[in-house]
Amino acid sequence: MAQPTFIPYQKDQLRLLPLDLDEMVEENHLVRVVDYVIDSIDTTALINLYPGGGRSSYHPVMLLKILTYAYASGIYSSRKIEAATKENVYFLWLSGQTSVDHTTIARFRSGRLESVFEDMFAHTIDLVADLGYISLDTYFLDGTKIEANANKYTFTWKKNTERYQEQLRQKVHEHLEEIDRLNEAEDELFADREPGKIDSDKIRDAANKINELLQQKAKEKQSDRSKEKDLKKAKKAFEQDYLPRMEKYEDQAKLYNNRKSFSKTDTDATFMRMKEDHMRNGQLKAGYNVQIGTENQFVVDYTLHQRPGDTACMIVHLEHFKDKHEKLPDKVIADAGYGSEENYEYLESNNVDAFVKYNLFHKEQKKSYKTDAFTIRNWPHNATDDTYACPNNNALSYLYTTHPKTDLGYQSTMKVYECDNCQECPYRARCIRSENPLYNRRIQINERQLELREQASKRLLSDEGKDLRRRRATDVESVFGDIKQNWHFTRFMMRGLEKVSCEWGLICLGHNMRKLART
Repeated sequence: MAQPTFIPYQKDQLRLLPLDLDEMVEENHLVRVVDYVIDSIDTTALINLYPGGGRSSYHPVMLLKILTYAYASGIYSSRKIEAATKENVYFLWLSGQTSVDHTTIARFRSGRLESVFEDMFAHTIDLVADLGYISLDTYFLDGTKIEANANKYTFTWKKNTERYQEQLRQKVHEHLEEIDRLNEAEDELFADREPGKIDSDKIRDAANKINELLQQKAKEKQSDRSKEKDLKKAKKAFEQDYLPRMEKYEDQAKLYNNRKSFSKTDTDATFMRMKEDHMRNGQLKAGYNVQIGTENQFVVDYTLHQRPGDTACMIVHLEHFKDKHEKLPDKVIADAGYGSEENYEYLESNNVDAFVKYNLFHKEQKKSYKTDAFTIRNWPHNATDDTYACPNNNALSYLYTTHPKTDLGYQSTMKVYECDNCQECPYRARCIRSENPLYNRRIQINERQLELREQASKRLLSDEGKDLRRRRATDVESVFGDIKQNWHFTRFMMRGLEKVSCEWGLICLGHNMRKLART
């Protein structure tokens, strides 16, 4: 039987010269890609953040390389990055064998880098475009929800705050009336005390007036001790209960910023429904709405939003892209979550081809939809007298026009039509949901929206549109899948919109580095 042989190893072998780490890093390794890209972009803004003087600092470019390579390798914790700078050959090569403690990494990531990172990310995208991997002309847009670093049970809801605030105002109003009765003065001490006008300033003024009244009672030789006792209780209530609570509600009102909720742990986070619903009960979690645009599976731009819905995020996102690259893409491809009249108008006014689906796009392609007599789109329109004909051939006449506004201030034009002969209609049960026998069928027609949807439909059904729709599923959606499933980033580690935005930027930059290393 042959004896086994082994490759000898000697861990105590002395060497005359130190190891050359460069020989231990493969030629096409990811770490070399990170080193090349960061060295190729303009980092002047980052270096200028250091005023000079005092103790020497770690070189910011080196720290940026470490963070980029860490996020590209799926290492997000500052303590784990610190360990890697001491143990990992690739980190040692990248840092010039300089170990960095976790405090320095955390402060650099959340303190200095966040103010200039977006511009440097844009520089890396320009570099990728110069290398020929992307053109910045075709833009695949999509969004996802990422959970915030916040306690899921520390939520605050706008409706509750408004209700509690109104209850407090009513309570203060009643207490002020009671104090006026105790005062028994000819003129009311608190004349301006309408519940709707009561705020923290008025409560503070009331507390001061109560204090002045107590001082006046103290100077009187004969004063009602019971009334004086009630005034002291009132002063305590106003100063220690009403005022702090009203200030808290006012502070919360400022934090909502057109939102319906926020987390007490991370006040910038909004409660949203996540796809990762492990409890399967539609649980709301504090998170951020992440929007990215991709081309050839490179993340070209990103923005973070506090709104759960995608519709109102498109214009803000594309304006961010325009600010960073001084142009808009020639084509934008997105799903039905972005198909609003406002977004179509924005894209058309900027000469961008909108390959953007709307909520009824797929339904309209079905034969059952096209032949359904009760679908409003199939009702004949008489342009002469501006009427629509229902399935029973009754006319719906023009009634009035409304101009609803979106959250971003966009104003639509909606025409309302009504039928005046629905009582004896044989199709009433199918056409009208209301059980009120006097109710007539009304419809709302947005002519401009229908026109824009018709244009979008023609683009989407063209050969180019079909190809771009197929590519969208493998371009932008696969990026989210890679980040969330393969690299297990489903929850932010930092708190606050600006810090979280920088963290997501590092995630996107790390993804792009991996993509470059594979091409």
